[in-house]
Amino acid sequence: MKINVDKLKKSYHQRTVLDLPSAVFGRHSIEGLIGPNGAGKSTLMGLLTRRIPATEGLINFEIGDSKHNLMPLQSHQVAQLGLLKTNQRIQGFDKLSIRNSLRLAATPSSDETLAGLFDKNQQSEEIENEIDTYLTKFSFDEPDGFARSAGEKKLLDILRCLITKPKLLLMDEPTAGLPEDVTQLVMNEISDQVKQTNIRVVIVEHDLELIWSFCEYVHFLSDGEMLFQGTPEDVKANRVVAEKYLGL
Repeated sequence: MKINVDKLKKSYHQRTVLDLPSAVFGRHSIEGLIGPNGAGKSTLMGLLTRRIPATEGLINFEIGDSKHNLMPLQSHQVAQLGLLKTNQRIQGFDKLSIRNSLRLAATPSSDETLAGLFDKNQQSEEIENEIDTYLTKFSFDEPDGFARSAGEKKLLDILRCLITKPKLLLMDEPTAGLPEDVTQLVMNEISDQVKQTNIRVVIVEHDLELIWSFCEYVHFLSDGEMLFQGTPEDVKANRVVAEKYLGL
């Protein structure tokens, strides 16, 4: 499971904001993507999920023996292949309850009918049990109500992605706005999912302790270029990373 990019570039008004001659994401179970503000991290994730059109280049998503060219696809088609991204900015959940938001995420598109979308009888027992497990493990003020706080909306967004069983999950600042105890619960859940399934995860995060603790491999992006990649120990020891990002 991996994403290969080749000569990927994004420019705005002749100003290049991202230039990756080549890169591979997803070879390791949990990878980190770090770099200064404005380095191009969120732009890169938008390019990979086809929410942002590339100026040029190739993006291939390899799943087992299958290789999918993502360049002609729209973002919903990329999601159907199993490549999902959590949202950096809090998304509104004003129309659906927490439980129904999870039901919607877990419902195959073929089952999304006006009559049956929220009919519990049409949901599999397995899905309902999984939803109950999530709502027991992660404390929402009103599990059958709406996500009100920024932290609850952030958490719900993560759980909606997990319950769809993605093949590769991109997480853009997943712990921003979450209390420390919830952050630990989320990352433990991610680690458990990685161990139990074949999911791959790439995390953009400014919390470096989280990166060092959970990631097997780290990509360092600066000024739209991939300057270094390696194990957390290699990255911490790299002089360029230390000067440009760690302030050492």
